[in-house]
Amino acid sequence: MSETTDAPTEEEFEKATSAELDEADIEKDRAIVGRDWASRSQEFLSTATPEGIRNFATGYGDDNPLFTDPDYGRGTRWGGQIAPPIMAAILNAPLRGERPAKQERGGSYRGIHAFVSGGTWDWYRPIRPGDTLYSFGGLESVELKRSEFAGRSVVKVNRQVKMNQNAEVVGVYRTLVIYTERKKARERGKYKDIEDPSYTDEDLAKIEEVYAEESPRGGAPRYYEDVRIGEALPPMAKGPLTTTDMIVFHAGGYGFVPYGLKTGRLAHQNRQRIAPFYIKNEYGVPDVAQRVHWDSAWAQAIGTPRAYDYGVLRECWAHHYLTDWAGDDAWVVSQHDEIRKFNYQGDTHFLSGEVTGKTVAEDGRCLVDIAFKGTNQRGEDTVKGTAAVVLPSREHGPALLPEVPAELQRKAVEMMSRHGELLREGRR
Repeated sequence: MSETTDAPTEEEFEKATSAELDEADIEKDRAIVGRDWASRSQEFLSTATPEGIRNFATGYGDDNPLFTDPDYGRGTRWGGQIAPPIMAAILNAPLRGERPAKQERGGSYRGIHAFVSGGTWDWYRPIRPGDTLYSFGGLESVELKRSEFAGRSVVKVNRQVKMNQNAEVVGVYRTLVIYTERKKARERGKYKDIEDPSYTDEDLAKIEEVYAEESPRGGAPRYYEDVRIGEALPPMAKGPLTTTDMIVFHAGGYGFVPYGLKTGRLAHQNRQRIAPFYIKNEYGVPDVAQRVHWDSAWAQAIGTPRAYDYGVLRECWAHHYLTDWAGDDAWVVSQHDEIRKFNYQGDTHFLSGEVTGKTVAEDGRCLVDIAFKGTNQRGEDTVKGTAAVVLPSREHGPALLPEVPAELQRKAVEMMSRHGELLREGRR
C-alpha cells in the first residue's frame, strides 16, 4: 500500500452520477402495480423490546415516558409500555410467501438517486414489547414526472401492510419515493446558492427557549370537548441538524434496509451484491452512496449544497409533535406528510400546527383533524401535513382504536397462514 492514494477526481464523481433513468425499469414497475408480495426484508430490528422502543423514540428526540419507561406505561390505559406507532416503519421480520418471478420484481434503477418525499400512515393498534412485525404489500403507483430539482423523475408510491405475530394489522404505510438522475440534479444546481447557516449565541438561545418549554402531554387527558377549531398547537424545535443527529437516528434502528450499512467482511459481501451502491470517498475507498446524509462532499456531487436528512426523520419529528400534544389517553389514527424541500446540515426547524376540524363518528369516536408544518430558519416550509387524532371524551368515553377493514384483516390472516405453512415445510 502506498503512503498516498489518489483522491477521488471529478471523473470519479462523474462516473458515479452518470446513470440515466431507464424506460425498461419504469415498464417493469408498471407491470407489477397492485400486486402484493410477502416482504422478505430483515430490518435491523424485527421484534419490539423495552430497550428497542426507548432507543427508537430517543433516536428522534422523543422522551415521552409512555415510550421510554415500562414502569410508567403500567400506570396508563395501555397497561404497559407501547411504542410510538411510527416505529412500525423500522420493524420487520422476513415473511415467507411465494417468490415473485424475476420479471415481476420491478425496476432496479441502478445508479439512480432515491429519496423519500412523504408518506401516509393509518394506525390500528399499538406495538408492545414482544411484538414481532411482518409486512406485505407492493407498488401502488408509478409515474414519470418533471422535477424542479433534477428534471425528469420517477415517482413511486409503495404500500406496506404491517402486522404482528398474531396476524393483527398494526398499520398501513404508503411511502412516496422519488427517483432522479444525479447528474441532472448537479447540472441544474437548483440549490447551489443556499448559504451555510451561521448562528449567533442569541440565535441559539432562542432555540433553547423553545426546547425548554416542550413536554409531552402525559397522563392529563386532552378531552375532545376542550379542543376548539383554530386552536394552535405549541411550537416544537428540531435542530440545528448535525451528523450526530444522523448517528443517533441510525442507532434507533433506521436506515439499514434495503441497501445495507455494513462493515468488514459483511461490507465486502455487500459490495459484491450491489457494487453501484459504493462510491469512492476522499481516500479512494468505496463507501455507501447513502452517505449523502452525512458526507457533504458527496452530497454536493449530486446537486445539493451539503448533507441532508432522511425524509423519514422529519416524518418522525411530525409524529413526535402529534403524540406530545395528544397525550397518553389519545391515539394518532393517521398522518399524511409531504416533504417539500431538503433539510440540510445546520438547518433548524420549528414545528407548528392547528386544529382544523372536529367530528364525532357513528361509533362514538371523537376525532380531531390537525394541520402541521415544519419551517426552517430561512422561513421555508420544508414539510407539511395533516393528521387525525381520536381523543377521550367526557360524553362519549375513552378514545377507541379504529377497526381494521375486514378485507385487509382477512388478507393479513391469509399471508400469515401461508407463512406458517412454509415454515412447517422448511421452505422459504
